[in-house]
Order: sequence, then C-alpha cells, then structure tokens
Amino acid sequence: MNLFRFSLAAALLALPVTLAFASPAAAIPMDTVLLQGLDKITARVSQIKVPVGGTVTFGALQITARACDKHPPEEAPEAAAFLEVLEVKPDEKPVLRFSGWMFASSPALSALEHPVYDLIVLDCVNADGKPADESTPDEGAAPAQPDPAKPEEPKPAQPAPEPAPQ
Repeated sequence: MNLFRFSLAAALLALPVTLAFASPAAAIPMDTVLLQGLDKITARVSQIKVPVGGTVTFGALQITARACDKHPPEEAPEAAAFLEVLEVKPDEKPVLRFSGWMFASSPALSALEHPVYDLIVLDCVNADGKPADESTPDEGAAPAQPDPAKPEEPKPAQPAPEPAPQ
C-alpha cells in the first residue's frame, strides 16, 4: 500500500509541471478580418476585408469586426473573429443578426443564420502584410540608443570637400 501512495503522490506532484509545458501558445491578434460573403439571391460571392474596430457594408448587412485572432505557426491553423452583424433596411430599425466568434476551420459551428446572406471567416491578416508582433517605429520617436555591449561598427570615411579655387 505504501508503494501505491508513493506513486500517487509522485504523479500528483508531476501533474502541474506536465500541464505547464503542454499549454497552448497565445493567439496572435491581427488587425483585419478576411471574410467571404454570399448573396444567395444573385449567387454573388465576394471577399470582404473588415478592419478590427471598423464597419463594412455587404448588401443590407453592416459587419463590424471587434477582434481577430490567429494561432501561432507551431499550432494547428485556426483563425477566429468576433463579429457583430446588423441588418439595416430602409425605413426600419436596424436588427442585430449575429454577435459572436466565427471560426475559419469550422464555419458551421457559429454561423450567421440569414435567408439571403452567408458569411464565413477565411483568415485574419494584418493590413500592411507584416506579422502582428513586428511594430513600426513611431515617426516622432527618438532614434534608438546604441547597445553598450556591442562595439560600434566603423563608419566609412567620407572624402573632404575640395577647396574652392581662388
């Protein structure tokens, strides 16, 4: 019985360490949602780019993206977007048709249910084409200070200006 207790205690102590290393990496926030919209009446398929925090109109729908996250490259590919979809008809009050997360890998899991329009998430991207963790320096920011641990590289010598003729 002592061997069983010892084995159980060892397993319980190792469990938090195992779970800590098995945790998934955090999702990468992106700034643009790439959607595919289908107008079922005209059979028109459109690709729609919605900036996070922005609103785009597709037919009678106003699509607002609140968030767009993408899994890091070391995990299974997945893109998810939090969308709010309003249907706006002339002379009528806007009606909220969808509010929630949509997933690129499982479009039917959380879908817009509408008789005329279908929307699915294709991907989450950055508008400038750069990864989310790369930030561009601000225009008014001070220049970067040199790292004291690294020696400065010598600058190429520039020729002295020739004296003007007298």
